Amino acid sequence: MKELIDSGNLPKHIAVIMDGNGRWAQNQGAARVFGHRNAIKAVREVTEGCAELGVSYLTLYAFSTENWARPQFEVRALMELLVQSIRNELPTMQKNNVRLDTIGDMASLPGSCQNQLAEAIDATRQNTGLNLILALGYSGKWDILQATRKIAAEVQNGNIKPEDINETLLNKNLSTEDRPEVDLMLRTGGDHRISNFLLWQLAYAELYFYEDLFWPDFRKDHLYQAILAYQKTERRFGKTGEQVKANGAK
Repeated sequence: MKELIDSGNLPKHIAVIMDGNGRWAQNQGAARVFGHRNAIKAVREVTEGCAELGVSYLTLYAFSTENWARPQFEVRALMELLVQSIRNELPTMQKNNVRLDTIGDMASLPGSCQNQLAEAIDATRQNTGLNLILALGYSGKWDILQATRKIAAEVQNGNIKPEDINETLLNKNLSTEDRPEVDLMLRTGGDHRISNFLLWQLAYAELYFYEDLFWPDFRKDHLYQAILAYQKTERRFGKTGEQVKANGAK
């Protein structure tokens, strides 16, 4: 399937809602945490797949602000798994020239997570391949709210005027900053919603939902499948199909 992909028409930024770990585990008669542990291979597969193809940005919805409401033992296990996974996967990230970064409320994470993330981010800072972004303690509403507060403070301090506020300024103050908006969003688990993920950045994303696939079973071929579907889509951005074809012919 990989050989069918047009390398000149790749989505620059792919975002993933990694859903279905708990249900995958329950289907096997195991605790939900078992599903989270078995999801690491899927993370490796999508990361390596994007890096090999030449995708520039991959954002994974690793832990939302709403996830704090889950049972405490599950949250604690997720945090411990995060620390362990980053430590174990760092050599692979270095091998694949992957640059790690995060978005979200990092201060809400346990100190051990913050420290391990900071070390991995620093260790991969000079890498020039895929930008892997983990959304942790993140929600789209939180992102827009914190950007609005920063802009309001600038207005209050007299640094900008209300009429100076535009899309460019808001983009600059979002946690994604100068990263491109999402071209393609993937969601496993069968649900058809974006679950408070990158609300602003998903404005013109193509959405690809896997009906019968839970995240632990995700492999590179599933990534290729979504990219091939993306490449068959006419990206109009509000224009007519005729306008898009005319611009493409120039």
